[in-house]
Amino acid sequence: MFTQITKKNTRKIFALVGIATATLGIANTATATIVAIKTSLSPDSIEINLFDKTTPETVKNFLNYIDNGHYTNSVVHRVSPGFVVQAGGFEFSGTWPLTPLEPNAPVVNEPVYSNVKGTIAMAKKGNDVNSATNQWFFNLKDNNDTSDANNLDRQNGGFTVFGQVIKGFDIIEKISLIQNLCTNGALQGIPMIIESNKTCTDMVVPGPENFVVIEQVTIIDSSGVTDDGLNPLLSKYPDSDGDGVKDIDDAFPSDPNKSVPDVEDSGGSMTWFTIAMLGLLATRKRFIES
Repeated sequence: MFTQITKKNTRKIFALVGIATATLGIANTATATIVAIKTSLSPDSIEINLFDKTTPETVKNFLNYIDNGHYTNSVVHRVSPGFVVQAGGFEFSGTWPLTPLEPNAPVVNEPVYSNVKGTIAMAKKGNDVNSATNQWFFNLKDNNDTSDANNLDRQNGGFTVFGQVIKGFDIIEKISLIQNLCTNGALQGIPMIIESNKTCTDMVVPGPENFVVIEQVTIIDSSGVTDDGLNPLLSKYPDSDGDGVKDIDDAFPSDPNKSVPDVEDSGGSMTWFTIAMLGLLATRKRFIES
């Protein structure tokens, strides 16, 4: 009887391992919609392959903004050299300050992929894991170094990477190299196109020509499968709840207030373990006595 149960359990284990392996293989092959971002800085567009299948809520959120024309005539409002280029949240209405765009409800965090160079990810509020709305950023470099405080895979629960640039990264780099990064109100690093003999202090009354404008964001291929060869890097050591403990070491990866089981959590399992052990001892005693 014991031999039969062991074989049966072994078959189950191998079956589960096979399913898990297949699932990981599917999760690491992202195929999805392609969108194009046209800026005032180039006649060409930035093309991005979105990860519909693996970050569905984030992509749905992004496409909803596109369908509503939310990003049309918005501006790139932040450049952090060698780090990120950020947009999606502001427009220029003819005078300072930049006008914030009205966001929809926040979307759940989906930290599946790593924040490496050439990916697009959602921006969030500090210390708020599920706070992404309309703002997004491009990673200018691999921002996933585990020894770096700016590791975006670990910080604030990880920043959701939901697409990969497949064309036009040179346009993003061109934006990142704009020399005049101005400050207005709470916004810092606003890239501004200014004559060589002028500086940010001369931009008291700027015009739309002084900003990097997102002229249009369009869907150029809505197919659910657009690039079978796309193979993004999975996030290594994600911290989904943002509590500073890696998911692999966190007994409660979805609870930012808890990472280690306490007496209450272990009580039930310990009770059943104790009962099982007592039953085993009683059985053994009967065998010995007989």
